[in-house]
Amino acid sequence: MFRVEFKVRDYELDMQGIVNNGVYFNYLEHARHEFLLESGIDFAAMTEAGIHLVVIRSELDYKASLKSGDRFVVEVSLERISKVKFGFRQRVVRLEDEKVCVEGLVIGTALNQRGRPYISPELEALFAV
Repeated sequence: MFRVEFKVRDYELDMQGIVNNGVYFNYLEHARHEFLLESGIDFAAMTEAGIHLVVIRSELDYKASLKSGDRFVVEVSLERISKVKFGFRQRVVRLEDEKVCVEGLVIGTALNQRGRPYISPELEALFAV
């Protein structure tokens, strides 16, 4: 399981003093990009080559709230959804008490130079691991 550690910043809070629900999408996206880099896939280089990784669906279940200063990790695992779709199973876990705050499934695909769904050889290799 790939993990990236974060710390909640004050400007990520809403009027209730908890992390705004939309901020979790940023946490999850950053963790996915770090996962891909760690796996040898450079998101920017793929884009320059005309391969665009895109999100086509996001499902998030909010379980508990993070507050200012909380340290947490975002966990990432990759799974095959279909011939041209992949899913990132992700969790946000508060480190202080190991409480799961968010569980999510983010489904994506890659679009080739013609705009057609496509799994590049680099992505395909991740499923062989």
